[in-house]
Amino acid sequence: MPNSYLIVVDMQNDFIDGALGTPEAQAIVADVAERARGFEGTVVFTRDTHGADYARTQEGRNLPVAHCIRGTHGWELCPALEAVREQRGAPVFDKPSFGSLDLARWLVQQNAAEPIDSIELCGLCTDICVVSNALTIKAHLPEVPLSVDARLCAGVTPAVHEAALATMASCQVRIVGR
Repeated sequence: MPNSYLIVVDMQNDFIDGALGTPEAQAIVADVAERARGFEGTVVFTRDTHGADYARTQEGRNLPVAHCIRGTHGWELCPALEAVREQRGAPVFDKPSFGSLDLARWLVQQNAAEPIDSIELCGLCTDICVVSNALTIKAHLPEVPLSVDARLCAGVTPAVHEAALATMASCQVRIVGR
């Protein structure tokens, strides 16, 4: 059986129908939940995580919309994905930045223990956290096949979603689901 990983990036209420929600994000929820539920391998979740000091951070100054504040409804995984996470007992990496160094280091440890056959990413937002995590993982595990399912991602806008997919493809991340 292949040693495969699915990384579900930031499927949180604030990115779906909250402070930074979009119709495109809302449209992928059921399909991402179905993919995570049926994935034959290890499923891992990330959660964008900010504190009450968000407005004083560099991100807060550049994006002055408070979102994913630890402990709030907007910070939580959406109900469909939280149900999958609970059912699978899947780990969650809270990340204070776009990409998670902790996730990448953990994947390196998993790969050292048992070589990883593939890593797939999906989630939100394609042009910020999905691309950041994909490139961080690629830098840490350059020989592990890495893919992103375009149908199971949404960007801040459709145009930047496509631009992020093109960037990842340029960096040898396989784009599937087109």
